[in-house]
Amino acid sequence: MPAPKVLISDALSDAAVQIFRDRGIEVDFQPDLGKDKEALARIIGRYDGLAIRSATKATAKLLAEAANLKVIGRAGIGVDNVDVPAATAKGVIVMNTPFGNSITTAEHAIALLLALARQIPQADASTQAGRWEKNRFMGVELTGKTLGVIGCGNIGAIVADRAIGLKLKLIAYDPYLSPERAIEIGVEKVELDALLARADLITLHVPMTEKTRNILSAENLAKTKPGVRIVNCARGGLVDEVALRAALDSGHVAGAAFDVFVTEPATENPLFGHPNVICTPHLGAATNEAQENVALQVAEQMSDYLLQGAITNAINFPSISAEEAPRLKPFVALAEKLGSFLGQLTDAPVRGIRITYEGAVAGMNTRALTAAAVTGVLRPFLQDINMVSAPAIARERGIVVEEVKREGGASDYESLVHITVDAEDMPRDAAGTVFHDGKPRIVEIRSIAIDAAFAPHMLYVRNHDKPGFIGRFGSVLGEAGVNVATFNLGRETEGGNAICFCAVDAPVPPDVLAEIAAIPQVKRVRPVNF
Repeated sequence: MPAPKVLISDALSDAAVQIFRDRGIEVDFQPDLGKDKEALARIIGRYDGLAIRSATKATAKLLAEAANLKVIGRAGIGVDNVDVPAATAKGVIVMNTPFGNSITTAEHAIALLLALARQIPQADASTQAGRWEKNRFMGVELTGKTLGVIGCGNIGAIVADRAIGLKLKLIAYDPYLSPERAIEIGVEKVELDALLARADLITLHVPMTEKTRNILSAENLAKTKPGVRIVNCARGGLVDEVALRAALDSGHVAGAAFDVFVTEPATENPLFGHPNVICTPHLGAATNEAQENVALQVAEQMSDYLLQGAITNAINFPSISAEEAPRLKPFVALAEKLGSFLGQLTDAPVRGIRITYEGAVAGMNTRALTAAAVTGVLRPFLQDINMVSAPAIARERGIVVEEVKREGGASDYESLVHITVDAEDMPRDAAGTVFHDGKPRIVEIRSIAIDAAFAPHMLYVRNHDKPGFIGRFGSVLGEAGVNVATFNLGRETEGGNAICFCAVDAPVPPDVLAEIAAIPQVKRVRPVNF
């Protein structure tokens, strides 16, 4: 198997490039290529991985040319320059490095808080201009003040930790912050309106989403405490810049320190020129340590995925550790094949998919298995679906996906995966397991026990358990020159409903299927392919 190929189209450290090479990955290091969209599009089809910073724009147009691309690695936290939905639709994993910049960004926020409280940039400019304006730059003390942290994830928690050392009181608004975690990091969890009313200083540490865009709108700025000071080292657009300028002009907001802006590079901005505003050019991640950390992290993460199937810090897929990837692989294959079997039997619209995990498999990373199962079910209807895009496509189509876990045991099997597809005409179900040889097998169809390995070409037959079926079925195939590779039978009761699931060496022609369907005992025959 040829070594994976990775293109680095932005500036990454030599140490990161060496990580790829040491792991046996072929690297093409062209740090200026990201600025040339046409040249990048011409060669992107050759690569399995693309490592970028912020200069490269991974647009839908570029992704359309990326026939072999499996992963995009962003050295940094923001993926604004990647069309994540387009990547997801193509089955491309998008990774970032959310923790490499955390300390650096948190320290920058603290630095801006201090600079804002003591007007350090303004005082520096005045003093160096030869004016000794000691009385002009009257600051405020941070000790005892209330700092409102909007967004208490990784960076927000580090800011809180540093702020506690400065003797600030901490309140935080974050819908995903648990009460236990709030106690652990030393903040009081509050609703947004309470934070706005109580905070002397506000710092933002949330991603840019439709819910967080303009979280400090004109309306919310009006709810803030008079004399509040605001710091934004997160994302431009979290604060309505025009409304903030008006609040600064009126004196309601005493000062603002911004590292990020709606439009970047910011050569002009409503905040520029105000005497109580401090601006820096998106320096949150700009330390030697942070730049090196994110480059090394993205090289390790991409290598782990391309070589082992391990997924870390993916924007559009659940994480899979390097340790669990080999153990998951056969169960991923099982889930997809079981789903595919049921999808190929289903003609009516699908309303829901329920996957039940029993035994040891219930303790595994089932999100990846569920994505595989949904992919299998829907692929007969949506040929371009993949494990990355399947969960989102199911949600878009209103298909309810449910996971059930039962770790206590799985009847006769160490692990059992059972899938039920709820279609508008009727539900269909099947179960399977992975034996010690690592090969997935189907062990139950329609609650009837069976034991069959999957093969590229198979026939599924529902029939009455009556004498003569097997002989006639074999004769029809034999007369048509169709060779049977494996033959597996199961039945509910003697003389009752039965199923036949057999592997054949080649696809069965339609006229032969019609002959099988005409056998008196046959209720239904369906070719299935894996």
